[in-house]
Amino acid sequence: MKLADGCAGCDLSFDQFNVGDGPAAFLILIIGGLVAVGAIWMELAFAPPFWAHIIWLPVLIGLTLLGLRWGKAALLVQEYRTGAREGRIKA
Repeated sequence: MKLADGCAGCDLSFDQFNVGDGPAAFLILIIGGLVAVGAIWMELAFAPPFWAHIIWLPVLIGLTLLGLRWGKAALLVQEYRTGAREGRIKA
C-alpha cells in the first residue's frame, strides 16, 4: 500500500517520512498469531471438516490490508511528532 503524496488538509508533504515495511512485518506476525489461535480454537471446539478452515484466508487477507493502512498512518504520525529522520553517520 502506497501513501499519498501529501495531506489534503494542510499540504504537508509525506516525502520526508520513511514508513517502509515496518508495519507490514508487525501486522503479519500479530494477525498471523491471532488467526492461528482462532483456527486451533475452532478445530478443538467444533471439530469441523478440514475445508471449513478456508474461512481464515479471507480473514487473514482482510485484516492485513485494513491494518496496513492504519499501521502506516500510525508510524507516519509518530515520525512527525517526534521529528524522527533517517540516521546519519557523522563524517
